[in-house]
Amino acid sequence: MLSLSRPLVGAGANNAGMPITHLTIQTPGQGLHEITAEVSRVVAAAGVAEGLCTVFIRHTSASLTIQENADPSARRDLERWLNRLVPEGDRLYTHTAEGPDDMPSHIKAILTQTSLSIPVEAGSLVLGTWQGVYVWEHRTRAHRRDVVVQVLG
Repeated sequence: MLSLSRPLVGAGANNAGMPITHLTIQTPGQGLHEITAEVSRVVAAAGVAEGLCTVFIRHTSASLTIQENADPSARRDLERWLNRLVPEGDRLYTHTAEGPDDMPSHIKAILTQTSLSIPVEAGSLVLGTWQGVYVWEHRTRAHRRDVVVQVLG
């Protein structure tokens, strides 16, 4: 599920023409969830021919990545690999009040990215043929994630 807030335009000349858009992304649970279409709509609405799109996730237990969007097995392999690298239930974790998946989700977030910079050319994201933009949910339960998009040009 996607919810798009009204673009927020800051006061003053420094922010003129560079609105910030908040996307609310409902994740069904752990895994890679593609948001390329949502980000592309924000870029198209900005009317910028050439520039830079920044994407930022406002959470410490989810992240962003650009990854293959053609073969779902690539996403499954990445998810399994990261879960094996950062398992739940490690006895060294002391931050456990929010559940056994919480501390591993923070570790996964620092190993990945919370922001992306994507060039804009001819009014579109400059992504490779098989590249897509993803929210990587690290928690096992569904969450609402706030993703901030700004297009500069």
